[in-house]
Amino acid sequence: MKPISIEDPSDDRLAPYAGLKDAALRRAIEGGGPPGGPGGGPSDRASSGFSDGPGTFIAEGSLVLGRLLKSPYRLQSVLVTAQRLPVVAGLLGEAEAPVFVVSQELMNAVTGFNIHRGVLAIASRRALPDPVDLLAGAGRIAVLEGINDHENLGVIFRNAAGFALDGVLLSPECCDPLYRRSVRVSMGYVLEVPYARLEPWPTALESVSAAGFLLVGLTPDPEAKDLRGLGLDGHSRVAFLLGAEGPGLSPEALRAVDVRARIAMAPGVDSLNVGSAAAVAFHAAFGRG
Repeated sequence: MKPISIEDPSDDRLAPYAGLKDAALRRAIEGGGPPGGPGGGPSDRASSGFSDGPGTFIAEGSLVLGRLLKSPYRLQSVLVTAQRLPVVAGLLGEAEAPVFVVSQELMNAVTGFNIHRGVLAIASRRALPDPVDLLAGAGRIAVLEGINDHENLGVIFRNAAGFALDGVLLSPECCDPLYRRSVRVSMGYVLEVPYARLEPWPTALESVSAAGFLLVGLTPDPEAKDLRGLGLDGHSRVAFLLGAEGPGLSPEALRAVDVRARIAMAPGVDSLNVGSAAAVAFHAAFGRG
């Protein structure tokens, strides 16, 4: 590793790190999806730098950088403050990617806000696997419909790693797992848990059932079965279907499930945040190993 000091914020080598909160600029830099505006659904995929193949993404913080280096994603470069350089040097070892060293003030000026962790990295995206291939080698998965909040998505991926899920399938409307905030909130585990897009939606849910999975839809519906009484230990293949914060699962998705399950709540409380609900469900089904 050979650090390269940079003092000029207009240095072309810093351009890939510019304007991390500017959605249009990041889309152009990271090679995102088709044009779109802010909000949920496909336009959110575009505004977050969505790409299922060629392109880049940002990793933030030394913990995430460490997981990036152990992942199949290729590191392109690192941007670090002088204060955090010793930590980064210990992580990178013999890595050949350039390491740009800047002041905290310059990093903030380039990125557009205070990067208090002092470490950023750029890595190459990878083509997503075929969902059929992901299903073939899996025993426990999560299937997500319309999750368009990057922090919720990052939490779900962290939960998936924590309870040893084999993969995550995303509906076309889900936001980008490799958006900077998702990667950060997942603590980098989104780089370790395989995921794929499941299309067309929701008819492609049939492929999950066809692969031998018990498809469990989480819903606050009081008529749904209590999650604690499902006896999921007896099933070798289980897929949890979770919907977006607020609307939950669509009626079309719920019609595709094998069983509707609910998390028992205190009177007057109908549901949990989707990230919390995922953790409870994964622990109930898989927490004993």
